[in-house]
Amino acid sequence: MRIGLLGTGPWAQIAHAPALSGHDELDFAGVWGRRPEAAKELAERHGVRAYDDVDALLADVDAVAVALPPQVQADLAVRAARAGCHLLLDKPLAPTVEQGRAVVAAADAAGVASVVFFTTRFQPGPQTWIAEQAAVPGWFTARAQWLGAVFTSESPFATPWRREKGALWDVGPHALSVLLPVLGDVRRVTAAAYGPGDTVYVVLDHDRGAASTLTLSLTAPPAAAGATVELRGEAGVAVLPEGSDGAVPALMRAADALLATVRTGRPHPCDAAFGLRVTEILTAAQDLLDGGGR
Repeated sequence: MRIGLLGTGPWAQIAHAPALSGHDELDFAGVWGRRPEAAKELAERHGVRAYDDVDALLADVDAVAVALPPQVQADLAVRAARAGCHLLLDKPLAPTVEQGRAVVAAADAAGVASVVFFTTRFQPGPQTWIAEQAAVPGWFTARAQWLGAVFTSESPFATPWRREKGALWDVGPHALSVLLPVLGDVRRVTAAAYGPGDTVYVVLDHDRGAASTLTLSLTAPPAAAGATVELRGEAGVAVLPEGSDGAVPALMRAADALLATVRTGRPHPCDAAFGLRVTEILTAAQDLLDGGGR
């Protein structure tokens, strides 16, 4: 399958381009970026073509991988789907419910496959743990702490969209991608409040009867950074294992999932529709935050 890359930022350089170029079943065809000089540099590094015109790239490939801010990704995903390209997308799918729905509608109308890259869902240990805990009845409560030090250390990910949207939208999708398959969909976002820096606290009511709390931050002290998910219920306590692989192997597995969906026609659990549901939950939490203020 011929695939193109949309985006040239740190994530495209660190994860997407190496994963696409190293995948045995993908023909990495080219790169398009909003900065042509960056696209040229990244393309030359991987021996592929740099495209000045995004529509020219879409016409030349069967699929696209997107490494762009969510508001840019959403519009280009619609454009790519309409051009008949399968979609390997990043989280969050979109910054608004309306844009997320447009991506899902375009993919459905075109009959193209979609996978959203929630990193934890494509790590072998966490992936197995999620499936195992989803089969366990009687979970009572869960807590998810996703603490990053993006803005308290020198990080290439201190990007404008993260400064604008904060931890809720950057690491919130990771927490939800673990909790939803285990505890079920969210019936209601019951509370949301700000903490220090961009930290937010969110309380969720799940349709299988459990409640969960999220602590999300991109401004944690570096020594406090890390991710933890803990479940408590009738079976006792279960803690999400750390992923043992880096981003590149995980992204290659996401590409495997896209290829499998194309071949079988069976949607992946992390498809655009799931990405839309995550956007809907984040929007409900953001509405509560906006209403309560700091």
